[in-house]
Amino acid sequence: MNLMTLLLFVPACFALNMSPGPNNLLAMANGKRFGLRIALIAGLGRIVAFAVMITLAAMGLATVLYNSEKVFLLIKLVGGFYLLWMAFQLWRADPAPHAIEQLSSPRLIPMARQELLLASGNPKAILIFTAFLPQFITPSAPIFGQFLVLGIAFLLLEFVAIFLYACFGHFLRHWFSRPAMRQLFNRGCATLLGLAGLGLLASGR
Repeated sequence: MNLMTLLLFVPACFALNMSPGPNNLLAMANGKRFGLRIALIAGLGRIVAFAVMITLAAMGLATVLYNSEKVFLLIKLVGGFYLLWMAFQLWRADPAPHAIEQLSSPRLIPMARQELLLASGNPKAILIFTAFLPQFITPSAPIFGQFLVLGIAFLLLEFVAIFLYACFGHFLRHWFSRPAMRQLFNRGCATLLGLAGLGLLASGR
């Protein structure tokens, strides 16, 4: 892999990282409700999920999963219904003000797990790591080392996306000071998550 390939990879990859998918919507909602620091820590669950997927792709196992119709269907169903459950929870979220500074650290574990499950249940992520990353791999060079470089770059850019979406949500917290406006924001995100879940369930392979 040469420098030109890496320079082409970064902007193309960042466009994928910044797409308004379910995980980015969740980071924005967490940033609004709980603050920037909590949203960033919770986002590490997503980073772990993507790191595992990149490792599987480097080992060639992700291609096997993608080509297995039953496994792919199972991932799609789990991911779709989990999105709908997330939308339901966010729709019913309490619009009252949250005491961000008093949020206890044990709450971080289920929040990070939520990000991890949401990322793991999205079969589009498998497609990214089996179809997108290999386009920037030079077959004549060692494969694993190239996957390592591209994978680290992807994860760093993903964390930047988490930061930007969480910042946006945190910024919105000051604009949505009334409970009615907070409820409107929560239900707007819930609607988008629900539509993403329905779209995932209705999509083909």
